[in-house]
Amino acid sequence: MDYQKTYTNYKRPPLSPPPYLFGTVWPLLYLLIIISYGYIFWQAINGNIAGSLTIPFIINLIANGLFTYFQFKLKNNLLATLDIIVVLATIIISTIVIWPIYHWIVYLQIPYLLWVTFATYLQIGVTVLNRNKS
Repeated sequence: MDYQKTYTNYKRPPLSPPPYLFGTVWPLLYLLIIISYGYIFWQAINGNIAGSLTIPFIINLIANGLFTYFQFKLKNNLLATLDIIVVLATIIISTIVIWPIYHWIVYLQIPYLLWVTFATYLQIGVTVLNRNKS
C-alpha cells in the first residue's frame, strides 16, 4: 500500500508535514512505546503492579494498530478520526494511571503524546477537508 501517495492525494490542513516525516518519526516513537509499554506489561506479569493498569496501554496499542487500516485500507477518514481520538485519550489516561508509580514511563511518553496530539489535528483537518471522500 502506498501510504505517501494516498496522503498526498488528500487535501491537508495548514502545518501538514511532508509524507516522509511520518516514516522518520514513527520508528522512534515505536521504540519508546516498546520500552515503556514492555516495562509496564513485564511489571504486571510479575505482579509488581495491578494488571488493570495495563488496560489503557492495551487499548492504545489496538487503536494505534487499527488507525492505518481505517485510514489507508478502508479510506474512512471519519473512522480514522474517531480512532486517533481513542489513541490520544488512552495516552493521556495511561500517563495519569502510571505517573504515581513510574514517572520515567510518562517522560518517555511525552514525544508520543505530542506527536499524536499533532496527528489528531492533522486527521481532523483531513476529515473535514475531504468529507466528500469518506
